[in-house]
Amino acid sequence: MSNSSNNYHLLLQKLDEFIRRYYLNQLLRGLIYTIATLVAYFLVINVLEYFLFLPPAGRKILFYSFILLGAGIIYQLVLLPLFHYNRLGKIISHEKAAEILGKHFSEVSDKLLNVLQLKKQADNTADQSLVLACINQKIEGLIPVPFASAIDLNENRKYLKYMLVPIMAFIVVLFASPNLIK
Repeated sequence: MSNSSNNYHLLLQKLDEFIRRYYLNQLLRGLIYTIATLVAYFLVINVLEYFLFLPPAGRKILFYSFILLGAGIIYQLVLLPLFHYNRLGKIISHEKAAEILGKHFSEVSDKLLNVLQLKKQADNTADQSLVLACINQKIEGLIPVPFASAIDLNENRKYLKYMLVPIMAFIVVLFASPNLIK
């Protein structure tokens, strides 16, 4: 009984590790998109203001739209994944994590989800020995699978180009026409 309980807790730890890595991946990608969007929008606002000679009301609108857009993007793409990474707020369930893992690892597919469902069923039945034995047998086949490797953080490198283009444009504008940036 304790061996099956230990195996189940080990499985839940591996799922929790996967969930944290999932949110770390979202956080990294969100940082890249946030920087890209805010730098690009900053450049657009500066170019508009420089060439259109906007009145103070127009400048206020651009300024506050930048602040609102920035706050919204930072909240959605950076703060929410950061909160979820630290287990604050509503995070994905073990069942949802099992579905994501099932898409990545063909050998896991439905086994992981079945184990989670069987454990819930075992908690509601009087004679748990047969269900727990079945759970333990399925878990033994799942333990060697590295769940966290389903999320490759290095894949975020391909999104860096979206951040580098606005930053390079900002640097070019900064050196070519520094009076454009205010």
